This record gives sequence, structure tokens and C-alpha cells, in this order.
Amino acid sequence: MRLSARAQAMSPSPTMAIDAKSKQMLAEGIDVVNFSVGEPDFDTPEHIKRAGMLAITEGHTKYTPAAGTLELRKAICAKLRDDNGLDYKPEQIVVSNGAKQSIYNAFMVLLDPGDEVIIQAPYWVSYPEMVKLAGGVPVAVNTDESTSFKMTAEMIKAKLTPRTRAINLNSPSNPTGAVYTARELEAIAQLAVDHDLIVVADEMYEKLLYDGAEHISIASFGPEIKRRTITVNGMSKAYAMTGWRMGYCASETVYAKAMADLQSQTTSGPSSISQKAALEALTGTQAPISEMRTEFDRRRQYMMERLNRIPGFAVKVAPQGAFYLFPNVAGTLGMTVRGRQINTADDLGQVILEQANVGVVPGSGFGAPDYLRFSYATAMERITEGLNRIEALLREAR
Repeated sequence: MRLSARAQAMSPSPTMAIDAKSKQMLAEGIDVVNFSVGEPDFDTPEHIKRAGMLAITEGHTKYTPAAGTLELRKAICAKLRDDNGLDYKPEQIVVSNGAKQSIYNAFMVLLDPGDEVIIQAPYWVSYPEMVKLAGGVPVAVNTDESTSFKMTAEMIKAKLTPRTRAINLNSPSNPTGAVYTARELEAIAQLAVDHDLIVVADEMYEKLLYDGAEHISIASFGPEIKRRTITVNGMSKAYAMTGWRMGYCASETVYAKAMADLQSQTTSGPSSISQKAALEALTGTQAPISEMRTEFDRRRQYMMERLNRIPGFAVKVAPQGAFYLFPNVAGTLGMTVRGRQINTADDLGQVILEQANVGVVPGSGFGAPDYLRFSYATAMERITEGLNRIEALLREAR
């Protein structure tokens, strides 16, 4: 039997792999603290759940237009206008089965074989894989603490070639929590306009900001960058709706139509029930977002302080968004922990899972091999327990 070259070249998500392993251990009766997956531990707010249940009882259980219902696309237009200063029409909105599908759709309609996409490293693990699935070539711009995990227009310019088609932008960032300033975004926007590049802007974590950080959509810097931008967002993080699978994108009509057509031939469109819930999320009370953000900030500060006390760990740049910490663990390399020598962050992650029963994600999957990613989207008592276990384990190191 033979798999396609495309399938053979595809790498599985390390985040999902660690999460699956952690859940398998839990099923076996092992008490695992799981810091691996980016999923809010909060339940979906009650008014949103009620809207979903009402959709079922009222019979909203049929196919919808491939791009999503008109009422939801209108609500998304209102959200983009009010929150982001962006003016779109419903025919420029495509609702998908999660923001991941929205990004995948974008690359599928943008890229021809060999087209290059600039991606900031550290990056979300799925960006390069989706580019490759679409026939493109991911080109990493390496960042670190010295650049606050952000790429500059100059760094991007140094990577441009005649094959460069797009820039993938993620702010706030997974895995680092980096948030771009207006000045930084404006410079990148001008570069994209000057070189006629498309920007795929993943703004999934826009509502989860700390320390006075402000989210700004790159498409808001004028009509030239707006027509070159595909803005992606969704309901999963801000509204604790990961399982509802609701994402969307906004773009010029030519891109939106192509993505809707692609979607019509793949998934046929998003869930009718989830769309009713998403409509309520956007138009109903936004109070739960503030409550979650306040709790996430409390956990962020606590976890950052605790990680900096663990031997060999260093959080040098405080994340300003999302719900991840990305400590540099290069200081642990060469240590021996319970008879196992730590040569890579992957080794460290495996030892922490096997010896401390704590799931973390090695940074190699994010293009940053000397780091680990910790999600603080879990209850404070579990955060405390997990960090106690890791600290105790690492204090045994020699």
C-alpha cells in the first residue's frame, strides 16, 4: 500500500500527541497534570449553550450556505467594524469549522506549488504544515527574547524572494504570547503593500491581553493593506467554544468566494447549530470574556514566577496575550534526571511526563528547540500541583 507524497511529508501535531498521551495516562488511572493543550478550562457560557440547544429544538439542523448563515456573517461584520475598525460586507465573510480550517482554506486558494510563505518562529505548529499541504514552502523568520519574539519588517525583507507570496502573522502569538504594536504592524503592512504580498492574519487570541497591551488588526492601516489581508478569527478561545468548531475569515470578495467554493467541496460548510451559538456569543453579553481574562492573568503571573524558580528554566519576556508561557530551558541541557541525561528540550518534556506525570509541549514543534510550552488554561490548583512536581523533579538533577 502507498500513501501520497503529501501524506508522507505531513507531520502530526506535537500538541495533540502530548495531549493524547496525557489523556491515555489519565484513562489508565495516572494523575496527570496537562499543560499541553490550548483549550480554556472554563465551560462555554450558559447563554451560548442555551442558544445551541434552542437551535436543536427549533429545528435549525439542516445545511446552511457553505460560507455560513447570512445572520451570522452580518454579526461578524458588525464585530469587525466595532472591535477592529474594519468594514466588510457579508459576502466577504466565510464561516468555517474552526479558525484552523479558515487558515487552511486561505493557503489553499492563495498558493501554487513552490510559493513561499513567511512565518514567524516560534510559530503555531500547524502553520508550516498547512502551507506544505497547499504546495507552498514555509520560510521561517527566527525570533527570540532579543526581539520579544516578534519579527520586524527588516527581518521579513531579508527573507523575501521572487517566490514569496504571503506573510503569516499571529498576534497575540501562540506559543509566545507576543503582541505586535501599532508601529510594528504599520511597518509590516507597508512592506506587504510595497512587495504586493498577502497577509494571513491570525487574530484568534485578540481578547486575551495583559499588562495594557492593545490588539490592532493589520488590515486597519488603510485600503491597500486591507485588500491584501485575510483576517482570521474564531470563537474557541475567547468564548471557551473549542468543541463547537467555529472560525471565520474576512477578505476581499475574490478570496472569500474562492474559500467558500473550496469549503463547499470539502466540508460543505459549518454546523448549523454551532452557528446559532456563535451568533449569540457575538451579540450577547461579553462579560464572561472579562472574567476569563482576569483569571488567566492571575495564572499567568503565578506560573511565570514559579517557572523562573525551577533550575534551568527562564521566562525572560512576559507574554502579553493568549494563555501560554514559553520558558527557555537551555539551562537544563546536560543535566541528568533520575538516570536520564537531558540533551534536548524533547528529552526534558519526556522525562517530565514520565517521571512527574506532567504534560508539556517541547518547543521543537514550534521551531524553537530550546523551549517548552506551558498552557495556563487550567485550574490554579492543578497549575500549582504540576509546577510543584516539576520543581521537585528538577531539584534532583545533577
